[in-house]
Amino acid sequence: MLRFRFLPFCPCPTSSLLSSKTTFSTSRTPLLLFRKLSSQMGSYTTSSGSQLSSSKLLFRQLFEKDSATYTYLLADVSHPDKPALLVDPVDKTVDRDLSLVKELGLKLIYAINTHVHADHVTGTGLIKSKVPGVKSIISKASNARADRLIEPGDKIYFGELFLEVRATPGHTLGCVTYVTGDGPNQPQPRMAFTGDALLIRGCGRTDFQGGSSENLYKSVHTQIFTLPKDTLLYPAHDYRGFTVSTVGEEMMYNPRLTRNEAGFKGIMENLNLSYPKMMDIAVPANMVCGLQDVEPKAI
Repeated sequence: MLRFRFLPFCPCPTSSLLSSKTTFSTSRTPLLLFRKLSSQMGSYTTSSGSQLSSSKLLFRQLFEKDSATYTYLLADVSHPDKPALLVDPVDKTVDRDLSLVKELGLKLIYAINTHVHADHVTGTGLIKSKVPGVKSIISKASNARADRLIEPGDKIYFGELFLEVRATPGHTLGCVTYVTGDGPNQPQPRMAFTGDALLIRGCGRTDFQGGSSENLYKSVHTQIFTLPKDTLLYPAHDYRGFTVSTVGEEMMYNPRLTRNEAGFKGIMENLNLSYPKMMDIAVPANMVCGLQDVEPKAI
């Protein structure tokens, strides 16, 4: 028998959202998610009627409070090895993340980044030093070091599941979005891990690291907004407590990206944001996999 637990919208994501017996709140609208209480993802149904179902995918959303960063754990639990990957790990929470991987009986094979972060140090290098065999991944366009440098159209397989790589530059020159596969054995609806290119009701800044408001606008509209409207969007950060959105929601309610291109550029050029406090530490470290003394050879 399936048991379900209902949670109201929570404005502050914490580790309590990550319990195997809790649900995730959606974005501004307090959509309730139903969750099969099992070690697998199972089936989620929102109040709008959309459903996410997979007998293969295990999925966890993890949070690092200092930089308001989300890390995502995905695994193919139908495969004998239960291969797993982490998207956008943070150095401060590596031990927590690896402990979870161990508890769930997973085999971590990849630690991947959506871009060269400026607000925190990636955990990929530290993970590689603690778990032999894990490969780091980042985009070739980022000019950073990693075991695997990916390009648009590449697929990252973990078991029978995979992530498709889409180039979404604009926040930085090397930003990519990872999208779950499109097929009968892949999770439905699809899931997109957008990094800083698209945030819930916002987007990343475009004033450093090769950023461009023109490129970001085109990236979102051609690479993310062309996905099915029920595609679930998971950003690298959130500062207001939102955990997930959809393509359809952002196309309707994102206050920046619902404007025309000229209006969007006007907004981005007048944000007057302060210099990122971690940038001078984070960017050099993240260019070499997160640790100055970890310099994996690109393949």
